[in-house]
Amino acid sequence: MQINKQELQNLRHLIGSHETAANKLGAYAQQCSDPQLKQMFTQSAQSAQQTKQKLISFLH
Repeated sequence: MQINKQELQNLRHLIGSHETAANKLGAYAQQCSDPQLKQMFTQSAQSAQQTKQKLISFLH
């Protein structure tokens, strides 16, 4: 399956957004002292990272 230039551009944008979210959420988790919030941020960061990897897989 071939993707067109617009789809490629959108995919790159989504990958970048998820990477940014994963980095920010990971930083929030490191700074957080509340265990429940720390866990929420950590899980959200992992989810964003997994989604980023799944989006990258569409490029192959």
